[in-house]
Formats: sequence, C-alpha cells, structure tokens
Amino acid sequence: MRSDMLSRAFDITLLLLLVACAISVIRMKDLLAATIVFSTYSLIMCLIWQHRGAPDVALTEAAVGAGVTTVLFLVAIGRTTRVEK
Repeated sequence: MRSDMLSRAFDITLLLLLVACAISVIRMKDLLAATIVFSTYSLIMCLIWQHRGAPDVALTEAAVGAGVTTVLFLVAIGRTTRVEK
C-alpha cells in the first residue's frame, strides 16, 4: 500500500516536471537554454520509461533524446545565432 502511494507520487512529480520543462522550452528565447531544458525533458522521459518497466526504451531515450539530439542542437546553435529574434 505504501509503495503504491510512493510510486504514484513519483509518477505525478515526474509528470509535473515534464510539463514544466515543455512549457519552459516553448517560452524561452535563448536557444542554448532551451536546448538544455529540452535535454532535461528527455532525461525525465528516460526516468518515466525506466519506472514504468521499459529499460530498453529508457536507454534509447537517453541515448537519442538527451544525447544525440542535444549535440545536434548545440552544433546548429553554434553555426547560427544563440537568441531567437
């Protein structure tokens, strides 16, 4: 019973953090900061997948979402301007 309540509280906390990250990314004008928050979003998704019992999906999310995508965004920002107009 107690572990079920803890699991539910953990899920709710992660989902609230996920929504907060998504809203933050949408509102940011600094693209570097938005990329960092987007990477955090991917890491939170990784935790959700792991907690839900899908370690293969969690590992893929960590590698692609938080790893490769973040590097590609940083390279693109480096070749353009950092702040959205």
